[in-house]
Amino acid sequence: MIWELGLAGAAAAGLGHGIAGRSSSLFGPCVWRGPRRLPRLALTFDDGPSEATPEVLDLLDVFAIRAAFFQCGRNIERLPDLAREVHRRGHEIGNHTYSHPRLLFRSPARIRREIGATQQAARLATGVEPRLFRPPYGLRWFGLRPALREHGLRLVAWTVIGHDWEWEAGEIARHVLAHVSPGAIICLHDGDRVSPKVDRRRTILALRHLLPRLYERGYHFVPLGEMIAHS
Repeated sequence: MIWELGLAGAAAAGLGHGIAGRSSSLFGPCVWRGPRRLPRLALTFDDGPSEATPEVLDLLDVFAIRAAFFQCGRNIERLPDLAREVHRRGHEIGNHTYSHPRLLFRSPARIRREIGATQQAARLATGVEPRLFRPPYGLRWFGLRPALREHGLRLVAWTVIGHDWEWEAGEIARHVLAHVSPGAIICLHDGDRVSPKVDRRRTILALRHLLPRLYERGYHFVPLGEMIAHS
């Protein structure tokens, strides 16, 4: 009985890592950082596009940074011009599902629809389909692997996440600065799930503080696709 409980506990722990572990390949190979040998970083934003996206884009232009925007299909359909503008300015567009659900316990058919609808929305708005996918909340589930394979998508997590949905700007910046390292993928947000009411002022303030200091430390930014090309 004891060994059976031990096996059950180990299985549960293994499944938990598969669901949320950044390095888990249970539901598809997942990239969560780039090579450590060079002082390069990749900046990513989730949940857009939103009315806050233009200010993020303008700030990235100031620092000549090309980022990756993991967008929700419903937001793309609501603001197709902004999705186009993200692409026009040279940023990558990733798939972040259609309606931003937790994929945990969702059916394979639902997961397939969430991903496929976003691929279509991005293609109609920008003329290109995403090649990168990030699951909402970092959670994965059965049915994800075949859906990613169907659309030629690569699963991407993050090295450090800024908690910019709950923390003040100073906390966000300090957290990223404390946990960043060569090859890091940084996750922030330019939207708020699929809400039409978005306030990303804390994110913007954190970026204004954070980006100059990362440059002072000798880091430079590269597109996410370039960062993970050989990972």
